[in-house]
Amino acid sequence: MHDIHIIGGGLAGSEAAWQLAEAGLRVRLSEMRGGGDNTPAHESDRLAEMVCSNSFRSDDAENNCVGLLHQEMRRLDSLILREADRHRVPAGSALAVDREAFAAGVTSAIEAHPNIAVVRERIDALPAHPTIIATGPLTCSGLAAAIAAETGSDALAFFDAIAPIVHLDSIDMSVCWKAARWDKGGDDYINCPLTRDEYHAFVEALRQGEKTEFKEWEKDTPYFEGCMPIEVMAERGVETLRFGPMKGVGLDDPRTGRWPYACVQLRQDNALGTLWNMVGFQTKLRHAEQVRIFRTIPGLQNAEFARLGGIHRNSFIRSPELLDSELRLKSRPNIRFAGQITGCEGYVESAAVGLLAARFAIAEQRGETLAALPVETAIGALLNHITGGATAQSYQPMNVNFGLMPPLPSRFRKADRKKAFTDRARGAFDVWLADQRETIPA
Repeated sequence: MHDIHIIGGGLAGSEAAWQLAEAGLRVRLSEMRGGGDNTPAHESDRLAEMVCSNSFRSDDAENNCVGLLHQEMRRLDSLILREADRHRVPAGSALAVDREAFAAGVTSAIEAHPNIAVVRERIDALPAHPTIIATGPLTCSGLAAAIAAETGSDALAFFDAIAPIVHLDSIDMSVCWKAARWDKGGDDYINCPLTRDEYHAFVEALRQGEKTEFKEWEKDTPYFEGCMPIEVMAERGVETLRFGPMKGVGLDDPRTGRWPYACVQLRQDNALGTLWNMVGFQTKLRHAEQVRIFRTIPGLQNAEFARLGGIHRNSFIRSPELLDSELRLKSRPNIRFAGQITGCEGYVESAAVGLLAARFAIAEQRGETLAALPVETAIGALLNHITGGATAQSYQPMNVNFGLMPPLPSRFRKADRKKAFTDRARGAFDVWLADQRETIPA
């Protein structure tokens, strides 16, 4: 017997299961991977597998909204942040992890918890008992059809692309050098410099390279701006990449003492430092084209790829229309949604919404009410965006950002505004947490 059923063992489902179990509730966690099914993007049956990148982005809680979100989740005893901190790898001011060790750590913690039963099974219908659906953007067709039938509308969709990973020993370090932009983080990134001619030749190769062809039903699906394929950016203009993932500013090439015209950065992907992720290089190029074109990058002429890039279709629901303020499906209040299927974007955002869904469910099981989180906090702003901060018609996937929070008084100088947002958020979070001591699980 269980008190709460969770469908989906990604970051949101794993976080939700942990929060519920730590509060003393019995959890059945259903995960189809490992039970005979898989997705087009996953490579293992581990819980909380990170597919696109190994980075949780900035860990700066003073000047960055996602760093603030990290801080708030740590204060709420997040399993995902705990394991991320345990398995972090150098990445400047970002929180990046050894993705295999991280997923193994989460899986071990979940499977060892006495209040959690992990069942490798596929769920194709909406349960009648208390449930959190955290199936992510690759929800199986049966459950997706059940959700569509219940809500009376099709899920929205977008494409998400995966960046390649390169073996360190195949990178020519006589051409590349290690450094972080503006020297923030020491030598946490490998930098591959391009001259003007090399850059323009590379952009043209991206434009001409053979791409993955989409099925008919995929052709009108929009990309999420935060995960745009590199060749799609190239098609927007010859200088687009040089002001995006290939910008050379803040990187002093030790051979010239100057910034390169353009630069490709690689970020460490595992604790051993043997694998490096091409930052911002999500792609829908065919695999043979990736090898051919990416080997024209100086320093990567002999690159060996541990994984090539790819693309998959992500789906999410019209949350502002379908969910209430506690992430419950309005037509079926026994069901909550969490993670990327709600339309939040990003690993840490997905885990945060899983944490929230669990905390709301815990309060409900106890006959209590969890007070709304202040919209001035990172978690509260994210929840507000999902459940009412945007119209259903214009709703799109969104990373947490200061733009989701109420504006600051105009008296703050532009240089001080980010710090002002985080100071205000911490104050609001402190007050909310103190008021919820009886409801928030220890």
